[in-house]
Amino acid sequence: MAVLTDRPAPVARRGDRGVRARVNRVLGYAVLIFFGLVFLYPFVIQLGNSLKTEPDAAANPLSPFPDPLTLAGFDRIFSGTNFPLWLGNSLLVTVLVTLGRVFFDSLAGYALARLRFRGRAGLFAAVIAVMAVPGVVLLIPKFLVLKQIGLYDSYAGLIVPLLADAAGVFIMKQFFESIPVSVEEAARIDGAGVFRTFWSVVLPMARPALITLTILSFQGSWNEFPHSLVSVQDPDLFTLPRGLADLVSGSLGKGTQYPLKLGAALLATIPVAVLFVIFQRYFVRGANEGADKG
Repeated sequence: MAVLTDRPAPVARRGDRGVRARVNRVLGYAVLIFFGLVFLYPFVIQLGNSLKTEPDAAANPLSPFPDPLTLAGFDRIFSGTNFPLWLGNSLLVTVLVTLGRVFFDSLAGYALARLRFRGRAGLFAAVIAVMAVPGVVLLIPKFLVLKQIGLYDSYAGLIVPLLADAAGVFIMKQFFESIPVSVEEAARIDGAGVFRTFWSVVLPMARPALITLTILSFQGSWNEFPHSLVSVQDPDLFTLPRGLADLVSGSLGKGTQYPLKLGAALLATIPVAVLFVIFQRYFVRGANEGADKG
């Protein structure tokens, strides 16, 4: 009889564990939803204020509900500012910088991962060291170099210094090292040279890393402000971050002008957000593979 009375106890314990697991899951989702809302609220405020009138935005800047709703702020963005010019400059610089980084970072990453040459370890250590240097430290030297070689205040000055970056080289090197060497050996047996093997065999296999690098390069160059600050002075060469900074500094006159400023910032955010949403699964996959390799 004693044995029979003790049998229900494990069932109860299993039931308690199931209840605790469900409670923990609910609490976990609640915490994630809370922080998700905290993260999204500034974007909601940005959208709401861009659709308000100037007096409404000045009186209720933290309210996400426009009263009345108007598109006057967006009309002023395109008719009263140089936003179309800034947008065109940003598209030009971002596309060229992204293409350059994907190409040059891939070449450098493959060379560091596969080629054997004197100074290879020291060169890779230099790449890591560059990643550790804060960008603000290089602003004045960058300005002096651009001024000395005649690239200051030009499209070349905006683009050329950004065509390669240490982080992209590191990402591509780590990914190339995860590709089996036997694939390249088979290509060489078929008569392919080093560049042919890289371009036709290895690079197509690195699509997740390439997409990760494309997203990071596009986002970084699209939002690049410090470099544009030291490389150009002509308003006709301003990119979106430089132009938006000009708006925020009060170049349009008096008043808060929240609808115009936040509407312009909202439009500048859309391209990067769309790119990330489209390619996010490749971005996460490439980041995970790079982390596993590292």
